[in-house]
Amino acid sequence: MLNLKEVKKYYEDLGGHGFDHVVRVHRMAMKIAKKEKADLKVVDAASWLHDIARAQEDLKGRKGLCHASEGAKVAKKILKNLNFSEKKIDNIVHCIAVHRYSKGLKAETKEAKILQDADRLDALGAICIARVFMFNGLKKLPLYIPERKPEEHYHGQETTAINHFYEKILKIKPENFHTALAKKIAKKRYDYIKEFLKKFKDEWEGKDA
Repeated sequence: MLNLKEVKKYYEDLGGHGFDHVVRVHRMAMKIAKKEKADLKVVDAASWLHDIARAQEDLKGRKGLCHASEGAKVAKKILKNLNFSEKKIDNIVHCIAVHRYSKGLKAETKEAKILQDADRLDALGAICIARVFMFNGLKKLPLYIPERKPEEHYHGQETTAINHFYEKILKIKPENFHTALAKKIAKKRYDYIKEFLKKFKDEWEGKDA
């Protein structure tokens, strides 16, 4: 079994991708896994470890490092010291290696599809909105600049908070999730963000008066 106290150390000082994110992804992944009759041991370990190399990627001088592929390597070393079969280790490592949304990698196992779904669900809805504004606040980035139109392609979150929703978040379409439960939840969360953006702009322009 994983030692969560030890695992938690990998997620210190990560802001929007800290241990609270991992807890939410784990909770959602296990809920989906039970419904999909997936390997719960694989989903459990993969979801706890999926962002284990995030801190390495965020360190200065390591911007070229991908936390998903690096995390898969770190996880493999951890799992080899625990009571996991080679087959389960291979599946867990695959789940972690392909979970990252921006890489667009294909999930080849049921468990990998579930981790992708759970991780991407945390990028939608009310918590997503909170995370976007927390990031922009920490980085002292603008809230909204009406004349600055969203970029067509995502180039990183160094933009206005509102533009980030259009450049990345709203491209996480509900129909692109794998499982039925995730699609249902994603639709509700996606619609919530669209409604928020409409209300935000209405208030900004005084149209709600």
